[in-house]
Amino acid sequence: MTSFTDLGLAKPILRALANEGHDHPTPIQDAAILPLIEQHDLIGIAQTGTGKTAAFLLPILHHLASHGDRRRGSTSRSLVLAPTRELAGQIEASLKRYSRFMRVSSALVIGGASARHQLRALSRRPDFIVATPGRLLDHMANANLDLGEIDTVVLDEADQMLDMGFLPAMRRILAALPRTRQTVLFSATMPREIRALAADFMRDPVEVSVAPAATPVELVKQQALAVPASEKRQKLKEILSQNGVTRAIVFTRTKHGADRVTRFLEQGGLSAAAIHGNKSQNQRERTLADFKAGRVRTLVATDIAARGIDIDAVSHVVNFELPNVPEAYVHRIGRTARAGASGHAISLVDVNERGLLRTIEKLIGTQLLPEDETEKRAQPRRRSKPGKRPEEASSAPRQAKRRPRRRRNGNAGRPSQSQARAA
Repeated sequence: MTSFTDLGLAKPILRALANEGHDHPTPIQDAAILPLIEQHDLIGIAQTGTGKTAAFLLPILHHLASHGDRRRGSTSRSLVLAPTRELAGQIEASLKRYSRFMRVSSALVIGGASARHQLRALSRRPDFIVATPGRLLDHMANANLDLGEIDTVVLDEADQMLDMGFLPAMRRILAALPRTRQTVLFSATMPREIRALAADFMRDPVEVSVAPAATPVELVKQQALAVPASEKRQKLKEILSQNGVTRAIVFTRTKHGADRVTRFLEQGGLSAAAIHGNKSQNQRERTLADFKAGRVRTLVATDIAARGIDIDAVSHVVNFELPNVPEAYVHRIGRTARAGASGHAISLVDVNERGLLRTIEKLIGTQLLPEDETEKRAQPRRRSKPGKRPEEASSAPRQAKRRPRRRRNGNAGRPSQSQARAA
């Protein structure tokens, strides 16, 4: 089995990894670290929770440790883009752990946080900038940072940035960087638009993949329950009240839906808190801290929490509503069964969501809910005439269906039926 020592990483990094209790790389780290140390552009495809953050941070830190004096100057050298504030914060926290025995500076540039504090951090020309695309563009527009000497740029969870509408922003940022640079792209899925982005901004990238795109975590026990929309909240309360549910994340499709579910659970005596895009950064950080500490047992979230929130011991994920994008289902259930633990994912499926469920089942190659007569009856019937049920149409006398033939001249002064309706 490969060890981190076998990969030739610098001694301060090996010391930090040992301090974290990490001796052996994960498959994505084993596949990606050497090509990145050799300065290749790289496309990494791996599902969430597989160690992608270390896979791209460790090679960059290795170059800083090996060529620190030559790299240090008046501008930042490494840029990491992430789709959410939470993921960006976790990347910077990992950076600090892996570089604890090195002199490395960083700036966290995200929305919902003080722009003044970020400006002060950027003015120091940190080695790393970890950012969300929108806030980074704000600072670029105000000439608050210099990206003219960026050596390495990393796009983490690139497919989610595409889903969130960041593709134009990513293109603008990449176009502003030096042509001669290392570009690294990590993603769990690889849609056509991301392939096009790679073709435009990468040079002969090495592609590494450690699992088929968008396959669910094998240790997650998946289950779907047929539940009418009007009964979902009560069913959710029953699920969360079970003894085996120690820490749960509930996913809703909308922000207001998350708030409504949270209020219902709290009124029912269950500890719950919501996290979504309408919450301030301080609120989101406080909610996550309470959830991690066990002060809140249930986190109700939109897909903002589907990726990038790395919390151990989440026993259950409940899809209160199925996502519109099937790949998001995979990322949602990936919040459980982390660090080798098992987990349980339960989806509450209304009859109107059966189409979404079938798309998800096709993606993961597993049937979660057998087709039943209820689903068949929900399919719209073919009608013989608009506005009439089939039995009405068939029982109507044949003569009644015939309309008198209108004479061309005799009705000339009368309005047509369509004109009368319009009037």
